[in-house]
Amino acid sequence: MGLDEELWDILEDGDGDLALDEEGVVVDRKKHTPAQKKLYKKHHKIRGILVVGLPHTEYLKMSDKSTTKAMFASLCANYEGSKKVRESKATILVHQYELFKMKDDETIEVMYSRFQTLVSGLQILKKSYVASDHVSKILRSLPARWRPKVTAIKEAKGLSILSVEDLISSLKVHEISLDEHDSAKKTKSIDLPSKGKSSKALTVI
Repeated sequence: MGLDEELWDILEDGDGDLALDEEGVVVDRKKHTPAQKKLYKKHHKIRGILVVGLPHTEYLKMSDKSTTKAMFASLCANYEGSKKVRESKATILVHQYELFKMKDDETIEVMYSRFQTLVSGLQILKKSYVASDHVSKILRSLPARWRPKVTAIKEAKGLSILSVEDLISSLKVHEISLDEHDSAKKTKSIDLPSKGKSSKALTVI
């Protein structure tokens, strides 16, 4: 789209394929009409983008394809699979999305990275959700110790207008407070036995 807004449409629709005569033979480039010349040029522009963007080993798999439409179809077949395969993958990802949970030993950063990977896969398979769905899903995925924060967010902010980025930022700030609290609690629990031991030692003496 950044190079030419028509290129993607031409690639998907196949309108930029080589012009053929009534007998199905490729028309000589020198005999092209102005419109055919324009499409022919764009066809080769797309082909150039694909060739440059693909590893050599991948290009060899489709070097026999004469049109950009055929090259793109080959890529889709190799990496996306048939319609049934895509539907199967989408079903699995939707299931993973619905069951998504933050692990007890995960940080917000790690959890969000996993979540983004899952969402990206859904978008590729055209099974995307809206931002408010993501916000609600993330809040539901948090462990029990996050419940006070989840309640506070729900009461203070409208989930329909809260962005995922703002939510993650708020959760990261709260995570720092939780870590500090856990660290102080751990330090206190370590100090107590040592005091008890000293008291016992004094009693024995």
